[in-house]
Amino acid sequence: MTSLKIMGAVCYLVILSFGAAFALGDSWHIETVDTAGDVGQYTSIALDSSGYPHISYYDFTNDDLKYASWTGSAWSITSVDTTGNVGYNTSIALDSSDYPHISYSDHNNYDLKYAHWTGSYWSITSVDTAGYVGFCTSIALDSSDYPHISYLDDTNDDLKYAYWTGSAWSITSVDTAVDVGWNTSIALDSSDYPHISYYGNGELKYARWTGSAWSISSTDTATEVPGCTSIALDSSGHPHISYLDNTNYDLKYAYWNGSYWSITSVDTAGDVGFCTSIALDSSDYPHISYFDNTNSDLKYAYWTGSARSISSVDTAGDVGAYTSIALDSSDYSHISYYDETNGDLKYAWYGP
Repeated sequence: MTSLKIMGAVCYLVILSFGAAFALGDSWHIETVDTAGDVGQYTSIALDSSGYPHISYYDFTNDDLKYASWTGSAWSITSVDTTGNVGYNTSIALDSSDYPHISYSDHNNYDLKYAHWTGSYWSITSVDTAGYVGFCTSIALDSSDYPHISYLDDTNDDLKYAYWTGSAWSITSVDTAVDVGWNTSIALDSSDYPHISYYGNGELKYARWTGSAWSISSTDTATEVPGCTSIALDSSGHPHISYLDNTNYDLKYAYWNGSYWSITSVDTAGDVGFCTSIALDSSDYPHISYFDNTNSDLKYAYWTGSARSISSVDTAGDVGAYTSIALDSSDYSHISYYDETNGDLKYAWYGP
């Protein structure tokens, strides 16, 4: 086993599902988005109504939260929060006006923070300040554009969940079993109920709100299974989770078929499955981005309907950590990730 070369806690998310066409002549297009210092860790991507990417990420040089968006002709890059050491564990979602909402960690005060664009300025809030909280954040927006955030309470080793009611933040400890809440990822169903994947006590765990209580289950109980988790819900509201098998260093995938959890080892070629992110297409087929730690490459796996397809997207140096994936309305994949060789934010998209 080779050691993972990325820095900091590995906490990721993605919460998008869209629409699947892979035409002859389509290919991967790769861009370097931000080269100003050492930037691009803890990336998270979302696509707006025009299919343009919006990316949140960490500026390691300045310890800031940054945000990049494609205007249609150029990248617009902004430092959102510069108040000390902020911007770890970012997660982004776009509202009905295509405005970004970002959850992230404040490593000065170890708080959960939340920033959103109002249309004229960035509004920044400390959501939870009760101890060492705000690690491994993941955000989703409900039908009223209100944010829902899952995260780790490192003081108590609990899974926590915060959401905006319309007038105040409601904060709950969801799972308080021993050593839980790592590497959370959240998605909301058609009733705006949260579903959360996370790592706890050597297991892949899954929590969902039933409308009256939290239902918590252990999904994969093999020894030291998940290191990174990412969740998406299909058209039936069933969860699909990509994650790292921390015992064998494989990319794994679990989904609820309505009766039981179906679990598959997707990629077993070396130390793979780090920094995983999942999205579902219009046929509910999974698309997964992840880091190949053996070869230091960005990799991508998806289900064709009859078989899995696995490819190395970017092999130019030490690339592919902190991946995040989203699909556009044509089911083309868009991935944000970190180029550790050059300390840059990169972006890859598949299409004509």
